[in-house]
Amino acid sequence: MLNAGSTTWVLVSAALVMLMTPGLAFFYGGMVRSRSVLNMLMMNFMCLAIVPVLWCLYGFSLAFGNDLGGGLLGGLEFAGLGGLPTEPIGTEPDFIPILAFAMFQLMFAIITPALISGAVPERTKFWSWGLFVVLWSTIVYFPVAHWVFAFDGTTAETGGWIANTLGALDFAGGTAVHINAGAAGLALAIVLGKRRGWPRDPGRPHSLPFVLLGASLLWFGWYGFNAGSALGANQNAAIAFTTTTLATAAAVIGWLVVEQFRDGKPTTLGAASGAVAGLVAITPAAAFVNPLGGLAIGVIAGAVCALCVGLKFRFGFDDSLDVVAVHLVGGLIGTILIGLFGTTSLNEASADGLFYGGGFGQLGIQVVAALAVLVYSFVVTAIIALAIKATIGFRVSDEDESSGIDESQHAESSYDYSGLRSSGGHGSILDAATSKVPASAGQEG
Repeated sequence: MLNAGSTTWVLVSAALVMLMTPGLAFFYGGMVRSRSVLNMLMMNFMCLAIVPVLWCLYGFSLAFGNDLGGGLLGGLEFAGLGGLPTEPIGTEPDFIPILAFAMFQLMFAIITPALISGAVPERTKFWSWGLFVVLWSTIVYFPVAHWVFAFDGTTAETGGWIANTLGALDFAGGTAVHINAGAAGLALAIVLGKRRGWPRDPGRPHSLPFVLLGASLLWFGWYGFNAGSALGANQNAAIAFTTTTLATAAAVIGWLVVEQFRDGKPTTLGAASGAVAGLVAITPAAAFVNPLGGLAIGVIAGAVCALCVGLKFRFGFDDSLDVVAVHLVGGLIGTILIGLFGTTSLNEASADGLFYGGGFGQLGIQVVAALAVLVYSFVVTAIIALAIKATIGFRVSDEDESSGIDESQHAESSYDYSGLRSSGGHGSILDAATSKVPASAGQEG
């Protein structure tokens, strides 16, 4: 029998996760230069248009259909969202309709390729990006979602190898979403190459208020991401809600402390980035650790991710908006630290980590799962990107990059100052206004 409360919670959670993609667009959009912000917003927004179509046609079936063998990929029995089981899914008493589950998981499929876009802004052809989203979702995300999220007996009789054979713990997508997107972002940044002038001119954020707004929307939506993954209004949802709050708060502090000692001042950009790092890290562990474990994972993630931002300069890859430092590193931290901080004291479905008498067994399992997703995503993403680059091209021309990708790709500009110009004299209202605006407000773009 369906549980109305749990069904409502899962549908509300799906809506919260949907909001995360526009939130991500603002988070990323504020960090690019003003001449590129529309393209950044559109790269995210188009994931909302492309992925649902794929999910309906075959994506849900490949991710949650009956395993074809080896725990690698589902079949096509749910193509077109047809042939779905009529009985509800879940555990007593939290039964929900399978379509509610399908829509909730769709939102994960949407935001994962959107996360990748932060690695390659200001230089990517729009329609090439659209083709990449189609190919990457099909060849990378849907199979990995099957590995991680398709538990035996949920929507199909047999599911994926990480969830069932390996026995790794991933409550809400540290592997399938964040490690997956972070590894893909690294591969894509390497294939597309550096922006013109980087690292001499790394590009300053054009709107820090956009960044903080986006981070806040992400934090708000993340309660659906993590607590909604309990698939019911239950104890696990409450645990995940609590650890998500604590880890995110601790990560902000961890990031800002690193900035204070390293740079001499805590920054708004650092606070926003720290919050996202904490959200990423707690995602796989949300209902598998206690509140103190959530605090520990958060502060570790905030500090370590802040330190890892400099890796792109050391190794020479232009991961423009730090997808690797935040999502790949944060996802690895959260996934692996379950092997240390996991505890069955609040959730019997968890496992006791090393600090709770569980030994090294679960820690090793978590490492295997993380590395498997990382390697698969990096290698296959690089192949997809090279194929697009060799056929229709993946990068705009140097001229278009210099003049602004918004104009070349969309024939639009984000800020229209034409109405401010005077009809004559020794300048204009615009000249006077922009001369008083600091570079961080967008004029460097």
